Amino acid sequence: MANPGGRRRALRVGVAAVAMVLVAEGAVWLLRPREPLIEPAPVSEGDYFTAAQIERGEAYRDGQLWLVLAAVGAQGAVLVSLALGRPGAARRALERLEERPVLGAAAAGAGISVALALAGLPAGAAAHERAVDYGVSTQSGGFWLADVGKSAAIGAVLSGAGAAALIALVRRFAGRWWLPGSVAVVALATVFVWLAPVVLAPIFNRFTPLPATSAARSEVLALGRRAGVDIGQVYRVDASRRVRSLNAYVDGIGSTNRVVLYDNLLERTNRPELRSVVAHELGHVKHDDILRGLAFVALVAPLGLVFARELAETLLRRSGERPRGRASLLRRSGESSRGPTALPAYAVGLALAGVVLGVPGNQLSRRVEASADTFALQITRDPEGMIQLQRRLVLSSVADPDPPDLVTALIGTHPPAVERIGAAVAYRRETGTPTHG
Repeated sequence: MANPGGRRRALRVGVAAVAMVLVAEGAVWLLRPREPLIEPAPVSEGDYFTAAQIERGEAYRDGQLWLVLAAVGAQGAVLVSLALGRPGAARRALERLEERPVLGAAAAGAGISVALALAGLPAGAAAHERAVDYGVSTQSGGFWLADVGKSAAIGAVLSGAGAAALIALVRRFAGRWWLPGSVAVVALATVFVWLAPVVLAPIFNRFTPLPATSAARSEVLALGRRAGVDIGQVYRVDASRRVRSLNAYVDGIGSTNRVVLYDNLLERTNRPELRSVVAHELGHVKHDDILRGLAFVALVAPLGLVFARELAETLLRRSGERPRGRASLLRRSGESSRGPTALPAYAVGLALAGVVLGVPGNQLSRRVEASADTFALQITRDPEGMIQLQRRLVLSSVADPDPPDLVTALIGTHPPAVERIGAAVAYRRETGTPTHG
């Protein structure tokens, strides 16, 4: 027999999904950098990397991608099972928490977070072992597991707080919870960006301000003056305790704004390469890219939460066919989506919204990174330094310099290395910059 209610519910979920994606694509267009980008010249990866290096990068990429998919699949299976009321023991545990809905939601949120961490642990361990085998990671198994434990503990605390806030909003505002929820998401994202560099990051790494006499700090400050950028603090981080890859990044807002340089980067790059990576990071500061990211969150959060609501309500109706105990009374009175038993369904909706919105988010990120590359070339006027930097970045992280377009479109946060090299080649041709000997 046909189920008109089910079809209407599926239609609502589909409409919310389409609207969410359209708004996200609109946000990408609205927030894209307006500065003209250098159009990359077509280059061949074989001109900058050996066949063995390319093959090694592809093999590492493929294996890690499959392990990521395995971890996501295991975590997704756990979430969906809980949302559908299985296993029965987990369902009964959530029902017992209904007596104190908000505090119960905090406990449930923390528990779900730990369960997801455990579900992804086998694939994560295999990925770590491959990273060690390929020379990307320097961590022992015990050191890596300690980091996983720290991450799981932090995730449990944050998830518990978020779950309590979610259920409190749902109980207070019913179906309109996504309105104050959107404000809360933006506020929490802002606080997180502000506090993470001084509260969370030091849990995992040691950050040391570069001394005033440091040549690297003088280089950073000189580039900052040339770029007209107020740099804030410049830190060295002991990344070599975990990885051999080279990196730098800009973090924080306001009083916590900082430029962070990997110790690997400071020790293993020459001055032109260091100038290129620092100039790139200064491009992010100059263009207010952290604020751009927060603006993206603000624009996509409302419809992302609407989609999560619609999917959660669909799952709750599907799992409510054979209610029992106090949860049965709640469902019959229309309160099925307002307590800890509803939390797994909301988690599925929020997780799926995050995955879908990650694709346009990465699209914006690639454009932002290309803009920072253009800024770096214009500030340093050194395309050769940029080319050599890209080679070092690829080789130190055993990356694929030219991944398939689908991989880049779905998960690429930066343009492929061949495009970034191509931009440097195009700049060299346009400006007539001589090639270094």
